[in-house]
Order: sequence, then structure tokens, then C-alpha cells
Amino acid sequence: MTAAAYLADSAGEHQGLAVVLFTVFVSVTLAITAWAGRQRSSSVEFFAGGRMFSPMENGFAISGDYMSAASFLGISGLIALYGYDGLLYSVGFLVAWLVVLMLVAELVRNCGRYTLADVLSARMKQRPVRIAAGTSSVVVSVLYLVAQMVGASSLVGLLLGGESTAARTWAVIGCGALMVFYVTFGGMRATTWIQIVKTVLLMSGTVLLTVMVLWRFHGNVDDLLRSAVGGSGQGHAFLAPGLKYGGSWTSRLDFVSLGLALVLGTAGLPHILSRFYTVPTARSARQSVVWAIGLIGAFYLMTIVLGFGAAAVVGSDTVRSSNAAGNTAVPLLAEALGGGAGTTGGTVLFAIVGAVAFATILAVVAGITLASSASVAHDLYTALRRPAARHGRRDPSEAMEEDEVRVARFAAVGIGAVAIALSLLAQDQNIAFLVGLAFAVAASANLPALLYSLFWSRFTTRGSVWAIYGGLVPALLLVALSPVVSGRPDALFPGVDFHIFPLENPGLISIPLGFLAGWLGTVLSPEPADPKRFAETEVRSLTGAGAV
Repeated sequence: MTAAAYLADSAGEHQGLAVVLFTVFVSVTLAITAWAGRQRSSSVEFFAGGRMFSPMENGFAISGDYMSAASFLGISGLIALYGYDGLLYSVGFLVAWLVVLMLVAELVRNCGRYTLADVLSARMKQRPVRIAAGTSSVVVSVLYLVAQMVGASSLVGLLLGGESTAARTWAVIGCGALMVFYVTFGGMRATTWIQIVKTVLLMSGTVLLTVMVLWRFHGNVDDLLRSAVGGSGQGHAFLAPGLKYGGSWTSRLDFVSLGLALVLGTAGLPHILSRFYTVPTARSARQSVVWAIGLIGAFYLMTIVLGFGAAAVVGSDTVRSSNAAGNTAVPLLAEALGGGAGTTGGTVLFAIVGAVAFATILAVVAGITLASSASVAHDLYTALRRPAARHGRRDPSEAMEEDEVRVARFAAVGIGAVAIALSLLAQDQNIAFLVGLAFAVAASANLPALLYSLFWSRFTTRGSVWAIYGGLVPALLLVALSPVVSGRPDALFPGVDFHIFPLENPGLISIPLGFLAGWLGTVLSPEPADPKRFAETEVRSLTGAGAV
């Protein structure tokens, strides 16, 4: 039986139970949103949840934001298809948290209020820095949202037998509508509790599958790897470097580029940085990261088992036939572990995994949408429309706060619409790969400006603006001219070929350009940095004195 027929035969059995479980989760999250929506809609409540979450709660929420569909579905799929080379994603995503813990967590919490731009503009002219940082945050968030929407589409395609394009399209639209509802009515408080519930579900499901895989091979990892080699169709090359990133010099450079993007990009993700504002103190922010590292580390170790387990139990060819990018490896593995298609155990386990994956996608897109809408309202709208902001002064009036919340709600609708439209073009891309592009843009545009602002006393407003645009524009341009967009059968536009940049991930070029642009802008700036304002920012970032 072909993989398509195999999926079609079992689709009806999966659909009913998966829809029931998913409906239960949506009902719970809607109840949370309704409860949170009854709270007062001040800016601190809407954007930061009242700064009332404990380190453990925030650690679970950070993990929920970070452990996305790219992790649960995409990474395991890449390992199932490419073996050793797929491990780069698991390692890169985990190591990145050391950068966050050591360099930015406490400092960002002390310097900012709601967004990345608060930190970048702390000692700069408000208007140009907020416009640049807000623009970059929205772009990164939209790229990340596209990856999650593609995951939703792949999951529904598998649930319905992989035949219904209309169903996949409606899945993306429905996911977008729900995320807009969560953000618009619930704000950060609802989003945080949804993330916590999602993290518990995701960790439980992942632990269950990991135990079942290891139980199947009697806890013998060597047997698991040998079976994965046999199921991959690649022989021992499956466990050696080079299956995906070793065929040519361009693929080797892509390997380095992707590694840089993953390790450095997390510290520049707007929806991760905004999490540090939901706790009362900088010490709580650091403790939140410690909680997150423990949860995330355990999770990524388990994705390795799931990826090799999918190759061993399901087979790489079956995974590839179901979804060319490998996004359906984990649901197929769950069905096989439960007894296979047509069995009660297979149907139940598949439905559970499908519901958990949907929960993962919905929770992550809600967090990203909130962060991007906050950037639109608190940064772009503030800089362009509020006269007080143009002179570097804050207007703390309640009317202005309500105005920001209203703008954020409208922005969530617009951002959701853009993400839906773009995700419909990227249906055949691996979602972990798409997230890698978002990480590359974040590392290129946000991280250089953030590190310079926190640690370089001579850094200026021009340097900050140049660092952001000097990383953002090259990253987007290189992606547009790469084989991801044109020139290949799996490109966004397969019928044309205008790619001239050979790498799939722009990080190797765009990240150094971001740092270089920030340095050049500072050196060539006609206005020198203010040492007093840097001293004030440094004391505030290190001690928390004057922090909001």
C-alpha cells in the first residue's frame, strides 16, 4: 500500500477523535481568554500581564513560546529524513539559551518596559530607534508566524489524508483567527496561561512517545540507531555528517550559517524578550530562564529520540511520501507505536499527538502575535503619532495607555492576515527550516543593536539604526535571492529562477553585516554618545535601580 493510500484509509478514524480533543483544548483556552479579558485593559496588563508571574510560571511560558511546531514537528522530521545533520537544529536551539541567560535576560528586564525597542532607545533618540526596532520586530514575528501556520497546514493535511488543499487552507485561516482572538481579548495574561497549559501538554506527549520508542527497543539505543539506519534507506551515511549539509561547499557554508543563526537568534526574538517583562524583578527573569533551560533541554533531547524513532519505525520514505519536508514524522510515529493504521491504539495515539501539535501551534502564534502587535502599538505608533515621544518624553496618562492597547488589538488583526497570506505560499517548506530563517533575521538585525546598546559606551543613535537596518535589509534581500524563493522544485516560486545567492540561510553574511553597520554608524555619527546616559543605563541594567 502506498503512503497516500495508507493515510487516506486511516484519515476518517483520526479525524473524529483528534477534532474532539482539539475542541476541548480550544474550549479551555477560550475560557482562559474570557477570564483574562475581564481584567482591566491597562498597557501593563495587556502587554506584560501585570508583571505578576512567578519564575516557574514564566519559565513554563517561555518554554511554551520556544517549543514551537518547528521543534515538535520540524526537527523530528529533519532527523527522520537526514539523520545526523538534523541534530544541528536540536543542538542549536538549546545552546542558544546560554547566550540569553548570560548576556541579556536580567539586563533586558531592568532596561525595558514592554518591547525590545525600550532597551535600544534607553539612551538614544526615541523616534528613529523605535521605528527601526519596531519594524524589525514585526518582520521577525511574521516570519516566525509563517512557520507555525505551515505546521498547522501539514497537520491537517495528514489528518485528512493529505488530499484536501481546501482543508489545509481553512486550517491556516482558522489558526490565524484564533490567535487574533486570544491576543485581542486576553492580552499577555491569557497568552501566558495558554502557554503554560500547552507546555504541560507538549512535555507529557513528548515524554509518552519517547518512553514508547525506547520501550520498543528495550531501552537499547544502539538497536534504535541500527533500525533507523535500516529504515532510512541511506545506510551508515544516515549517522554521519553530510547527508544534507555536506554535498558541496555551499551546503557546508549553509551548515555554518544555520548554526550561527540558531545560536545567536534567540536573544533577538521579540516574543522571547517580551517574556522577561512579565515577572516583577530581574532576579525573577534570570530564574525564569533557568526553568526554561531545564524544560527546553529535556524536550530537545527527546526530539532526537523521536526523529530516529520515526526513521526506524515508520521509515524515511513513508515520512517523505506523507510530507516532503518531514513535518508529519511525529504523528506517523505515534500511529505506528499505537499499533498502526486501523487499530484503536494507533488512532487514539495519533489523535492525541495531533491535538497536542495543534495546541502547540495555537499557543506559539498567540505569543508571537502579541509581541508583534505590541511593537506596532508601543514602538511604531508611539514614535509616529505621539508628540511627547518625539521629544524623548514619556506620557504616562491613562488615555494614552488605552490608546496603545486599542492600536495593538487592531495590529493583531493585520499581522494575522499577513501571516496567513504568506503561509499559504510556503506549504512545502520544512517548518524548522522556516524558523531558521526567522532566527537569522533576528540575529542580524536585533542582536547587534542590543549588545552594542548594553555594552558599548560609544554607541550612538545612528549606530543603532544602522545596525538594525544593516542586518535586516541584507537578510531579507539574500533570502529573496536564495534558492528558497526560486530556482528549485520546492521553492516558494518553483516556476521561475532569479536566485543568485547560493546559500539557503543568510546568517553567515547578514549577521556580520549587522555588527559592521552598527560600528560604522557609530564611528561616522556626527553626534557623540552621551557618557552620562550610558552610565545611567549601565547602573540600571546591572542593579535594577529605576527599573519599571
